[in-house]
Amino acid sequence: RLIEMANHFDGEGAQFVLINSNDSDNYHEDSFENMKIKHDEKGYPFPYCFDESQEVAKKFGALCTPHCFVFSIDRTLQYKGRIDDNWEDSNEVVDRSLFNAIDALVRGNDPIVKEANAIGCSIKWKE
Repeated sequence: RLIEMANHFDGEGAQFVLINSNDSDNYHEDSFENMKIKHDEKGYPFPYCFDESQEVAKKFGALCTPHCFVFSIDRTLQYKGRIDDNWEDSNEVVDRSLFNAIDALVRGNDPIVKEANAIGCSIKWKE
């Protein structure tokens, strides 16, 4: 869904960055090496960064993956939360929270919804 969204907003000024903050020492599937493989296999049209220290997640207040944060051009937080309201089935989505926030911003408006409960697996924090 994020790939589709990034492609949709390509050329409209929206930039996407994915950040993996999971503890890769205890969850090898989240290692930097595996991230590079996933980036290439999925064909991500955006950077996929590794937050090895987990400081980015802590400073943003991220709770789960994915937890989305949308900033305006002046770096003001405009939206935080989920991608949409149905992580299991994209055909059953009713509320495209992230899309709507980005769409409003690229059109020069403020998002109507500023926050929506993030849905996903909890971040795997280091002990």
